[in-house]
Amino acid sequence: MKFAILFFSLALQSVSPEAAQHMQTGVEAHKQGRLDLAIAEFRKATEAAPNLPEAFLDLGEVYAETGNYAAAIAPLKRALELNPELDGAHLQLGYALLAQGYAGEAIPHLERVRALEALGVAQLETGLYQEAIASLSAALVKRPNNPDLLYYLGRASGLLSKKTIETLIRAHPDSARVHEAMGENYFALRQMPQAEQEYREAWLQRPDIPGLQLELGLVYAGTEQWDKAEEAFRAEANRQPGNAEAAYRLGTALLQRGKAQEARAELQRADKLQPDMPETLYSLGKAALLAGEFALAEKSWTRVVALEKETSLAAQAHFGLAGLYRKQGKTAQAQHEMQEFQRLQSSTSSRPN
Repeated sequence: MKFAILFFSLALQSVSPEAAQHMQTGVEAHKQGRLDLAIAEFRKATEAAPNLPEAFLDLGEVYAETGNYAAAIAPLKRALELNPELDGAHLQLGYALLAQGYAGEAIPHLERVRALEALGVAQLETGLYQEAIASLSAALVKRPNNPDLLYYLGRASGLLSKKTIETLIRAHPDSARVHEAMGENYFALRQMPQAEQEYREAWLQRPDIPGLQLELGLVYAGTEQWDKAEEAFRAEANRQPGNAEAAYRLGTALLQRGKAQEARAELQRADKLQPDMPETLYSLGKAALLAGEFALAEKSWTRVVALEKETSLAAQAHFGLAGLYRKQGKTAQAQHEMQEFQRLQSSTSSRPN
């Protein structure tokens, strides 16, 4: 609390000495962490000066600080009745209403003071998903990687996606896009036969939709039907030559089929389209090794290690380098890479999921 501002305000309003004394005692008790006494004194101040908005604001703030949001709401509302310009009361009332489940009522108060995180949560709880995404994204700029913000933003995005898909299904129940969406759901559930059926139906209706062959190829890759996966990924790569993922997926399918030279070419193309993707570089290293291009394999895996550092993919790159160096007779380097692989394997396996 800003004591100078508080007492200047009291002087301007010519409050009674009794009310001023209760306010001063309440402020001191709050400073000392004696919250029960602060509540008692601020309550007496509201009784002695029923038209003093600061008394109601302070009472509401201390109630909120104790977690008694239900008790905080009434004095905070009274503070705003007496002075609608009290931003502190808007903020505290917005928080209290949200904590009590009155998200819709909290929104205008939180909007006024730009309390973006709480506003985003309130919008999320009232089904205003697009608005929630905007508020939470803006809050995340100020607090990057905050776990609560990331959770709420992810939840809002997921609910908006679900709502949009439900609208799509109601409006166009047998459309290609509905079949595509159903294919995505089945794929996420690892129900591959159903996913394949839905994607194929979507493709039969609209073979012009970008990405359908890529999605179908992922289904085939998930069931290790690498010949069909290669065909689907190749169709997508031909359709979208600038699509790095299509080139990467085609390269991995070719690698699985033992076509090392062609796989290396596709993976190099993917790396050129979207440089420094660790998964692409790791697969490129494998293809280069099989093709006998040891310098390219070493370069690719070394870059994976530099990018990934302590991850399981970095461990696999160290393992690949160990095998490469053994082939080249570089015993000391091979031993070092194997030690790094074992160290990372141990550390990554001990991490909680």
